[in-house]
This record gives sequence, C-alpha cells and structure tokens, in this order.
Amino acid sequence: MTRTATVSRKTAETDITITLDLDGSGACDIDTGVGFFDHMLTAFGRHSLLDLAVRCEGDTWVDDHHTVEDVGIVLGQALRAALGDKSGIRRFGDACVPLDEALVLAAVDISGRGELFWDVPIGPQRVGTFDTELGREFFAGLARDAGLTLHLRELCGANAHHILEATFKAAARALRAAIEDDPRVSDVPSTKGTL
Repeated sequence: MTRTATVSRKTAETDITITLDLDGSGACDIDTGVGFFDHMLTAFGRHSLLDLAVRCEGDTWVDDHHTVEDVGIVLGQALRAALGDKSGIRRFGDACVPLDEALVLAAVDISGRGELFWDVPIGPQRVGTFDTELGREFFAGLARDAGLTLHLRELCGANAHHILEATFKAAARALRAAIEDDPRVSDVPSTKGTL
C-alpha cells in the first residue's frame, strides 16, 4: 500500500498544491515564492525522507504570512491523508538537532490531537526578508491539520537562521521516526484502537 497524497487548497490569499510520499528518499521540488521558506521546506523534506513537491502562489506583496501558514495547513492535510488509519506506524519520534551554536529538541506523537507546543525564542526578527515569527505559524498549521502533538524547544542558539533551520530539521527527524513502519505492530498503536 502506497502512503502518498496530493492536496490542493485555493483561497483568496493562496493557491497551493502539495504532493508527498511518506516512503520517499527526501527528494524535494519546492516553489512557494519565499526563498528562505523554500530552503526550510527542502531541509524538512530531506531530513524526514519525505518526497515533497510544493507549489504555492501567494499574496507575498502583502507579506509572507499567508503563504507560510497555508503551506503548513496543506502539508498537514496531506500528511494526515497519506497516513491513513495509521496502522503499523511507530507513532512517537524525537530528535535533538544541532546547527552550529543552535540546538533544538523536537518530539512528536501522531496522536490525532493536533497541537503545537513552541518554546523557540528567536532574537532577531528577520532572516533576510523572512519574518522569524512565521516559523511558529507554519508548525502550528502543520500540527493542527496533521493531528500531531508537536513539541519544539530551543535548548540554545543565537543566530536566527541557525535556530529556524535546526527547528525544521529536528521536526523532520522526529516525524521521520514517528511515521516509520514498525514490523512488530500491525494495527493502530493505541490502546483505544484508533488515533
């Protein structure tokens, strides 16, 4: 059974199509119109081993907010669709990822209850033209629409680029572990029988 999905969403602010394969090799084809965000999504795909294609036309003349948040929403919807009933997955994953002086911890539970717990203080407000607070907006949309309990915590860091990149990579590595097939589990990994 293939674990793939394609989801499209069009609003007055964004027009997005995302295709992903949970059992990929990390191949990415990303174009959101926001250069730094493309860089982060490519790192996310590469380190989660998701094959990920993202196309977004957004109202970036306003700012990048709608593009970044809405891509998180659509990626979450695609992830939920590709996971199906979640039979046979490991469910939990965690990773602690360094990037130079930055160190970020990520923990994920594919619980069906989507919520983000964010403790990633970023001093500088911008990386180039990218507003650093949009990192939280992306992960909030992703967690909510995928049904993930997602904890992200900065253990140390000073450079905003390094902090955000370590956050995307840590989340990717934790997700990679959680979505992996567990050869010892054939049903849904929950005492309730559903996630």
